[in-house]
Amino acid sequence: MPVAIITGASKGLGRALAEALAARGWDLVLDARGAAVLEEAAEAVAGHGTRVVALSGDVTDAGHRAELVAAARRLGGVDLLVSNASALGAEPLVPLAELPLDGLRRALEVNVTAALGLVQEALPLLREAAAGAVIAVSSDAAAEAYGTWGGYGASKAALDQLAAVLGVEEPGLRVWAVDPGDMATDLYAAAVPGDDDPRPAPGTVVPAFLRLLDERPAGGRYAAPALLER
Repeated sequence: MPVAIITGASKGLGRALAEALAARGWDLVLDARGAAVLEEAAEAVAGHGTRVVALSGDVTDAGHRAELVAAARRLGGVDLLVSNASALGAEPLVPLAELPLDGLRRALEVNVTAALGLVQEALPLLREAAAGAVIAVSSDAAAEAYGTWGGYGASKAALDQLAAVLGVEEPGLRVWAVDPGDMATDLYAAAVPGDDDPRPAPGTVVPAFLRLLDERPAGGRYAAPALLER
């Protein structure tokens, strides 16, 4: 069975994607910081009959990243790496004039540095896979200027660039940066508390990610809503 590592997989988009892949027979290594919530998610995902390893920890910890890849190796390798774990930089979001620099450093460390570190750790196994792929979960804030989203958006823009260059440097892999669009997630609720406007559930955009895996288009940046419209 193919094997995927998914970070930030205890809830939201990460969990929804894990559910969908498990339903297709994928074995999974799931990461999140909260152990209890991650274990609950892993038990639910394992109900599809595949092997699921849950490892709680912080993706900024090199030792934790090594554990994730080692777990995938024991399952057979790494066919897909999904960098979904994210940090906002401030909760709730604030204008750049008020953004704590430590918060910005945290966003860059989680969203960019840790994502690259995990790719570096997994690259030998990704290169050995018959159809190795990397998905970097991006944001429209990486390409559009939204007030208060500057630090988070800058980190996601950097992630987009890393994904683009990785695709050039590793032509044997498919590397996609994917903007999932608006979703009702805990991350958004923390970013903009009190915004009760209806938003799609994370599961509604998962078919866009599955389409990438099925059709394997050229590496690059994709918007999930556009993939769903095709």
